[in-house]
Amino acid sequence: MRQIRVGLIGLGAIGRDVVSCLSARENPPMILVLRRVSSDGEERFSHVQDVASVEALLEMQPDLVVEAAGQAALEQIGPVILDAGVSLVAASAGALVQSTGDGTLGEVLAAKAKASGARLIIPSGAIGGLDYLAAVAALPNTTVIYTSRKPPAAWRDELEQRGQWAEAQSRPTELFRGSVQEAAQLYPRNLNVAATLALVKGTCQSISVRVVVDPEAAGNTHEIEICSAAGRARFEFINEPSPANPKTSMVTALSVVQSIDAYFTARPTRAA
Repeated sequence: MRQIRVGLIGLGAIGRDVVSCLSARENPPMILVLRRVSSDGEERFSHVQDVASVEALLEMQPDLVVEAAGQAALEQIGPVILDAGVSLVAASAGALVQSTGDGTLGEVLAAKAKASGARLIIPSGAIGGLDYLAAVAALPNTTVIYTSRKPPAAWRDELEQRGQWAEAQSRPTELFRGSVQEAAQLYPRNLNVAATLALVKGTCQSISVRVVVDPEAAGNTHEIEICSAAGRARFEFINEPSPANPKTSMVTALSVVQSIDAYFTARPTRAA
């Protein structure tokens, strides 16, 4: 059996954390990294190899590809990966609820995966409780309220642009309230949770999104309230931020790694 090959699109905060987790293992997979710019000062591993294009990545015959480069990358590269019959872990779930000429991107990618026999895998990301939402999603009048609550440092640029930086240091400040689609468009790198909830529910309807800047927030907090004919549920996840990016929860990369492990546990790799 040959060494497992995992393609990785992007080497930002999530990508670096994924590489770090996989590299700590006794037998790490070969990681093929597609990114815009390489850095001469970063740590190098014998099992990590840069590739210059998506075509070069596919020529290396990856067993699985992970997208961790943002919504634009998923929109541009995701279809190519799935058309080639290679399964894809999509970390940028926010892109999947965006409209294209042929439906949402999620619908387009799902169709391509079905046609090629590949899988489109969406990690749970920074939250849990998705099994509960999936169970009640089809009930009539099921509603979801999602609140993202983070300390001011996570939103400093946005707060300074609005002239609210000083205000946000002293009391909770609502930065956004609206729909899943609006949240994904305004904050494409930071509200993937809202899109994940919509994908599990099967629709963006009846999901409200709030972004709150809170000086007393213990970490990156995700509050989910679900109301249905089956009852009420409330989930709260208080995540430590990634050291590389305070807007990203550390557990997000761990969720991606778990998705990688689950894929290879269920499906063996190709023989050499």
